[in-house]
Amino acid sequence: MNIPATLHYTKDHEWISLDGDTATIGITDHAQRELGDIVYVDIDTVDKDIAQHDVFGTVEAVKTVSDLFSPISGTVLEVNPKLADAPETVNSDPYGDGWIIKMKVANQGEVAGLLSAEAYGELVGA
Repeated sequence: MNIPATLHYTKDHEWISLDGDTATIGITDHAQRELGDIVYVDIDTVDKDIAQHDVFGTVEAVKTVSDLFSPISGTVLEVNPKLADAPETVNSDPYGDGWIIKMKVANQGEVAGLLSAEAYGELVGA
């Protein structure tokens, strides 16, 4: 299982990468494997302020729909445009081209409460 050491993680299986005050957020390799084939990504929170742990959208797989929870507080800036035509990119490249949203970070301090790659690996038994 792929768990990049450079990212931060949540117990809800989202990952976050920071570049200054902009965060890129997606779901983990573990999450996409558990969900199965992703057929639709629904994000209707662009330009909205989202609190840490709030739902910012959903991913729909063949068998289920799963909420996406924000790892941090901030404003959703954009949705990955590739996912409109190719939602399966989340399955094939969850940490790269399969990112889901970019967000302007409201509180950098919240990042300290996220899981390291090692802690996330322990959580999922990797």
